[in-house]
Amino acid sequence: MEASLSYLKEMFQLADTDIRTYSPLTLAYIGDAIYELVVRTILVEKGNTQVNKLNQRANRLVKASAQSEMIEKLKPYLTEEEMAVFKRGRNAKSYTMAKNATMSDYRRATGFEALMGYLYLTEQWERMLELIKLGMTEEAKGEADGE
Repeated sequence: MEASLSYLKEMFQLADTDIRTYSPLTLAYIGDAIYELVVRTILVEKGNTQVNKLNQRANRLVKASAQSEMIEKLKPYLTEEEMAVFKRGRNAKSYTMAKNATMSDYRRATGFEALMGYLYLTEQWERMLELIKLGMTEEAKGEADGE
């Protein structure tokens, strides 16, 4: 299988769309899914374990507060373009909010998801994975430092 979205688009006869026309909430929609897929893949590849334990571990990483913390730690590493996508997502007017999340955490998490969606749809997968790894490393470092 080809490692690109063009294969998927060809299979399902999807037209090319200018990514800049996508709303930030649309980018966050796909970004939420791709980030969760990456997290689940990492957890599953670490070893076979009970599904409820996998789910608990995944939920700790994908909840809005965790994504909010991650993007705050990633900000110094973002390019100008990536920061602009994040800000568009963060500032988007959403009519829903995650349960157990503050409005500011939810907005930053939406910005993070928009960035993940943008990187995925523009096929910048190495950069997306690099940021996720860096964010997880920074997260683990913060926990070790008692943050």
